[in-house]
Amino acid sequence: MFANRKTENIEKEVMDALQSARRQQPYLNAVVSFLDVEDAIEAAKSSSGKLAGLPIVLKDNVLTKGIRTTGSVAILDNYIGAYDATITTKLKEAGVVIIAKSALDGLGMGGTGTNSHTGLVHNPYDLNRMAGGSSSGSAALVASGAVSFAIGSDTGDSVRKPASFVGIVGVKPTYGRISRYGIIPYASSLDHVGYFTRSVEDAALALEVLAGRDDKDMTSSFREVESYLSNLNGDLSGKTIGILGNVIDSIKNKETLEIFDHLIEKCVTAGAKVKVITMDHKLLQTCLPVYYIIANSEATANHSNLDGVRFGMQEWGDSLEELMTNSRTKGFNFLLQKRFVIGSYSLADENQDLLLRKAQKVRRLLVEEFKNTLAEVDVLVAPASSDVAPLLTDKSADQLSARYLIAENYMVLGNFSGYPSMTIPMGKINGLPIGINITAKPFEEQVMFDVALGMEHLTGCKNMVAEVIV
Repeated sequence: MFANRKTENIEKEVMDALQSARRQQPYLNAVVSFLDVEDAIEAAKSSSGKLAGLPIVLKDNVLTKGIRTTGSVAILDNYIGAYDATITTKLKEAGVVIIAKSALDGLGMGGTGTNSHTGLVHNPYDLNRMAGGSSSGSAALVASGAVSFAIGSDTGDSVRKPASFVGIVGVKPTYGRISRYGIIPYASSLDHVGYFTRSVEDAALALEVLAGRDDKDMTSSFREVESYLSNLNGDLSGKTIGILGNVIDSIKNKETLEIFDHLIEKCVTAGAKVKVITMDHKLLQTCLPVYYIIANSEATANHSNLDGVRFGMQEWGDSLEELMTNSRTKGFNFLLQKRFVIGSYSLADENQDLLLRKAQKVRRLLVEEFKNTLAEVDVLVAPASSDVAPLLTDKSADQLSARYLIAENYMVLGNFSGYPSMTIPMGKINGLPIGINITAKPFEEQVMFDVALGMEHLTGCKNMVAEVIV
C-alpha cells in the first residue's frame, strides 16, 4: 500500500519494480516499452510530492515527451511523443518514477487484451486467461506485484472489467475530474482517464494527485479536488446500497451470485440499507449497440489523421491515396478496421439520422433512466462480470444473450453518464478473482470510496498479488 509507504530507499524500490516487470514480461507480455529511470530516481529523491519515488506504469496511449507512445497499433510503432500529457506532468510533479509503458487493445478498442500490436496480454492468475481490456497491460502489472499503481483509460469499461479479472481496484472517476489532454483518444464523449491500485486507500490518494482543472482540456471540471484519503470513512451504517436487479437476473453463474449475495449480507449486518432496483430491461439491452455506434463514429473521426502522411508508419504507394490506403491497411489490425468501417457507415450523410443521431437519443434515455435509478441510493452495485476471466481461446460468447448484452456491458452506463464508477475484488472462484462494481452520483467519489472501503474490510480482498513465479 503506497498511501503509507516509507521512502528511505527510493532507488531500491524502483529497481525492484523494474526487475519484477522485466522478469515477468516473457509470461505476461504486458509492457510495450521499458523506460530509463536513472534521472527520474534522482529527481524523486529530492521530491516532496505525495508519491515521491513511487514506481508506476502508464498505459501506452498516454503521451510522454521524447518517449515512444504507440497506442499499441502498428501505424504508431515509431511515434515519439512531442509533449507530456497533463497527467504525466502531474505524476512527475508528485515524484513518481515511470518505469514502463503498458500494452493495450489497439487505440483502446477492445475488451480482451488480445488486440495489441505486441501480442496477447496474459492474466497473472492464469497465463491461459485474459487480463481484460483495453487497459490489459496496466492491470496485469499491478496484479502481478510489479507496481502498485498504474494508469489506464476507460471508454466502455476498460479499467473496471480488467480490475475484476485480475483482482485489483480499478477507478473511473467523473467525466472531467481528470484531464485527458495528451491522451490518444478513442471516443471523446466517452473517454475517461482511469487507474489501478491494490487498495481503496491508494485509490483515494491517487485521485488527489490526478484530478483538477486543466485549461488545455476544456471538458475538465473546475470543481475543487477533495482530500479523498484523509476524509475516507469505511463505515457502511446508514448507507443505502442499490442493487441493479437487471444484472443479477442476467447472471447464470451461481458461484458469482453466491459471492455477491454473501457480501451484500455482510453489508446489511454492518448497517447498510439495501434496495433492489430494476431499470427498463429493453432499454438496457441497447447499451452495447448504442456504444458501438457512438464510440466507433467518434473513433473514426478522431483517427482520420492516422494516414501515414503526417506521422507514424508509412507504407509507400504510387499515389497519395494509395499511400494512405496501404498505411492504414497495414497499420491497423482487423478489429480496428472493422470498427472504422462501422464508424464510417454511421457517419455517412444518408445514415446519420438512422444510426448516429438515433443512438445519441437512446443514450440520453439511458442516462435519464440511470439518473433516476441512482436518485434514492448512495451507490449502485452489481458484479463487474458474470464470471471470472475467460480463456484466451474463448470465442463462445453469445453476443445477443442477456448475459452478454447486460451482465457484460452494463458498466458502459458509467461512460454514457460520466458518473464515477469503480471495481474492487469481492472474492475468488476456483482461485480466480471476480469483482463488484460500485457507481455513485456525479463528483461523489468520496461516497464511492467510502462504500468501497467498507466492502474491502468485509471481503479482506486487499493488496492481492499474483506474481508469476517460474
